[in-house]
Amino acid sequence: MKKDIILAGVGGQGILTIATVIGMAALHEGLQLKQAEVHGMSQRGGDVQSNLRISSKDIASDLIPEGKADLIVSVEPMESLRYVNMLNRKEGWLITSMNPFVNIPNYPPIEDVLKTIWEVPRNVTIDAEKVAKEQGSIKAANIVALGAASPYLGLKFESLEFAIRTIFAKKGEDMINLNLKALLAGKNYAVKRT
Repeated sequence: MKKDIILAGVGGQGILTIATVIGMAALHEGLQLKQAEVHGMSQRGGDVQSNLRISSKDIASDLIPEGKADLIVSVEPMESLRYVNMLNRKEGWLITSMNPFVNIPNYPPIEDVLKTIWEVPRNVTIDAEKVAKEQGSIKAANIVALGAASPYLGLKFESLEFAIRTIFAKKGEDMINLNLKALLAGKNYAVKRT
């Protein structure tokens, strides 16, 4: 098993939480993991990006070569396009929330951004904020996006659930249950779309 994953978004959207959940799930399955993060101006709405490399064998580098990513998971649509050149165009998947984080004055029309995303052969776009709100809190939009990516991660869904229970344990049962519901809702959306 080998998966090269790029996580992308804007500071405050929970990209590092997604990375932690995936990493813990991979380790729970006994897999190897390497991770590299770029935080940029994350506290001011700047881009946040993480390379995750998961494998059943040793991993030499924590950086993913251009054109070799198996999966891009983004919580912001324009940020997903920032890394689309990293995607393996023959087999890779682009999973992104459709909700823009307009942090620049010349943010392009969302219709244009989505049109470009939909040109990627294998993509799932999800209104993660709407789905998260339906589960109980818009703050779980990152976990909805993770759920939408879950069928393509190569990890057991139960391992992701284990990671969420572990990571959110100190925040109480309500927070755990919210995130588990968000994860499942994202997964169900992706399964229906493909």
